[in-house]
Amino acid sequence: MSIYVGNLSYQVTEEDVVAVFREYGNVKQVQVPTDRETGRPRGFCFVEMETEAEETAAIEALDGAEWMGRSLKVNKAKPREERGGRSGGGNRGGGNGRFSRDRY
Repeated sequence: MSIYVGNLSYQVTEEDVVAVFREYGNVKQVQVPTDRETGRPRGFCFVEMETEAEETAAIEALDGAEWMGRSLKVNKAKPREERGGRSGGGNRGGGNGRFSRDRY
């Protein structure tokens, strides 16, 4: 199980997150996604703790808490959805007609 932490400061580091969550138990892993272009944190992270009881304690204590000038959003992470190919819909490849090669 994993914890989602949203509305993080863009200056946050993995070490910062570990220091806060360590108060509620053993932190197994922290992932702070970064922007591909700027390299700065994207404003959220995922935290894995040793037990579900530790995760629950951290969620209850930190959801809505203010940290680094931001009000945290902390809850159980939802499973990642598959990002398969697109079927139907969408306008990739010029399907909206505005720039269709047929018109020129």
